[in-house]
Amino acid sequence: MKSLVIYDSAFGNTAQIAQIIGDALRTHEEVEVRHVDTVQPEQLAGFDLLVVGSPTQSFRPTAAMTNFLERVAKDALHGVQVAAFDTRISAETKSPFLRFVINTGGYAAGRIAKQLKRCGGEVVVPAEGFLVEGKEGPLMAGERERAATWAQQIIAAQESAMQPQARAA
Repeated sequence: MKSLVIYDSAFGNTAQIAQIIGDALRTHEEVEVRHVDTVQPEQLAGFDLLVVGSPTQSFRPTAAMTNFLERVAKDALHGVQVAAFDTRISAETKSPFLRFVINTGGYAAGRIAKQLKRCGGEVVVPAEGFLVEGKEGPLMAGERERAATWAQQIIAAQESAMQPQARAA
């Protein structure tokens, strides 16, 4: 299995999460972890798994990530398993009004997952958000461990998806 983790990062927090996910996936497969600025949509061919992450900015992925995802052809991810994550400020620590605005506006991960699915990808685990303490971070305590656990869930989902194919062969 060959995997690609693509990320954008404003203050380094999303980059840390991407690297943790890549390290966890690397125990089971070949993995590349790359910044969105170093990847072109046509380079996605040949990967079995694509994991994409971005900070949440104004309820969506960064402009660079949005631009990249918009350039991926409609069926370019057919047959590719996909997963999406973001980094975000916790809505729990904010005022009720701000919590309402955040819950209504959403986060980057959900939008990324929808775009990956529109491009033909098969979402293997629910989109996930990792918490930062403030706009610039750092990551909240325990988020690095949660990222590694989430990556293990991706591996388990991949293995589960492969079992019916193995039985059919």
